[in-house]
Amino acid sequence: MKIASAAYPMDWLDSFDAYADKITRWVQAAEGADLLVFPEYGAMELASLGGRDIAGDLERSLHEVARHADAVADLHLRLARDHGCHILAASGPAFTGDRPVNRAVLFGPDGVIGHQDKQIMTRFERDDWDVRGAPGLRLFDTALGRIGILICYDSEFPLLGRVLATAGAELILVPSCTDTVAGFHRVRIGSMARALESQCVVVHAPTVCPVDWNPAIDENHGKAAIYGPPDGFWPETGIISEGEMDQPGWVFAEVDLNRVKKSRSDGAVLPFAHWPEQDGIGRIK
Repeated sequence: MKIASAAYPMDWLDSFDAYADKITRWVQAAEGADLLVFPEYGAMELASLGGRDIAGDLERSLHEVARHADAVADLHLRLARDHGCHILAASGPAFTGDRPVNRAVLFGPDGVIGHQDKQIMTRFERDDWDVRGAPGLRLFDTALGRIGILICYDSEFPLLGRVLATAGAELILVPSCTDTVAGFHRVRIGSMARALESQCVVVHAPTVCPVDWNPAIDENHGKAAIYGPPDGFWPETGIISEGEMDQPGWVFAEVDLNRVKKSRSDGAVLPFAHWPEQDGIGRIK
């Protein structure tokens, strides 16, 4: 299949139609891709629809973005159907109670496949923004393969990736939003580690470019990439494809998930199979 990973800049929008036009152009630019992955908190650009006072307020911007959720879903449903592709939409706040979760929704040609909420919140999310974690990972059995999602910080925790891999995930999607180069590299290193230890494909899609109207997404650094395990069936670097730092656009890769099975059964090393051996070794005597 062909995968498209977005390095996505957030723009000021004067209307929802402007947002729909932007997302439509991005999907059209990825024509031929079977799976399109947008980043974490990319939906926050919808806060601009409330005007500068609302867009610039941490709390009110969350509610402004969340109120457009149905229209956002309708747009992505139409685009996935019309282009015959799967789309992981940019994540954003979803209110399931008094406080929001950070939710990414996966769409397919036949409708909504499901959603994944972020598991572990960063210091900013929990201390300043009060966006909550929503424990519970999901595995999506799709026409493309078995897909799991680790939103940004979640990719830095090995046991989350292991849960997905042991459940059958062949492809892990990592949408991210990082405001420093160090933050980007933490997610990058985590994503590459998850690809190595689970011997699967990991897709990293970040936000890029500065935003001067919302303090939650004011700085954005990263580059889109698709990673595999450097075990003989994939590039020696583990990098299948990657873009340039802080440059908006799609990064593409052709991926055969049959290689995941080959890696796990006949790789130069077998970390996926040998993982349980840590239980007996990893203790201090």
